[in-house]
Formats: sequence, structure tokens, C-alpha cells
Amino acid sequence: MEVGSFFPQTPETVWRVLTDPDLLERWLMRSVGFAATTGTHFIFVLPTKPPGEIACEVLTARPNQQLTYTWFDLRAQPPARWVVDWTIQPQGRGTRFLLTQTGFDIDNRRQKMARNAMERGWRSTLLRLRELLDTL
Repeated sequence: MEVGSFFPQTPETVWRVLTDPDLLERWLMRSVGFAATTGTHFIFVLPTKPPGEIACEVLTARPNQQLTYTWFDLRAQPPARWVVDWTIQPQGRGTRFLLTQTGFDIDNRRQKMARNAMERGWRSTLLRLRELLDTL
């Protein structure tokens, strides 16, 4: 699954909102232990009742270019493991931003439904990201 957008801000600004835990919480969700360093293990805390957790590990961290991490949803039955990749590319006076999430088994009905739900969710999330970027 791929979801992309263009932002008029610089790649450095987009990288900052992608990797600063305080800014990340404002458009995505709260993280515990996050650092944009390869090998870092961290948790995203889902704002649900009761709170859920997404276990992650940073696989790639190339400042102002790419951030990739595993996304392991412990609540899913069976637990689901995906890879989320954020690619940042300068384009004109702004930034082309691409989210790729892989690891879905689309032959599995539940996985296909999860993929479709995640795609809708990511589109909403990128709107929140845009709103935050517009305030910086």
C-alpha cells in the first residue's frame, strides 16, 4: 500500500515532524523510547480504551530522506507484522512524501480488510500531518 502527498515545507521540516517525539505525537500518536536511529526499539501507544501498543524497530534512518520501521500490532489475531517506510524527496520548493506499508497477505480476508482500513487511516493521518506542518 502506498499513500503520498506533497508538502510546501522543506525536507528538513518534514523530517523533523516525522522524528521529533513531541511533534510525532501531535499528528500520529505517542511513542515511548522512539529515536530515529537504526536498531532502536520503541512503542507507539494507541489512544484506545484500554490503550493498545504497536511494537516497532527502526530499520533505516537516513536524515531528511527515509525512515523505515517494523510495525507489530500485538492486538491483532493473530498478531500482525508490517513494515512502514516514509520516503522524503525534495521537489521544487517543497517535499514529496511517500508512505509505503508492506507485509499484508491480501489472499487472507482479514489481512486484506486490515490493509484497506490502514490505507484509509493513513490518508486521515497525512491530513493531520499537513495541518501540523502548516503551523510550523
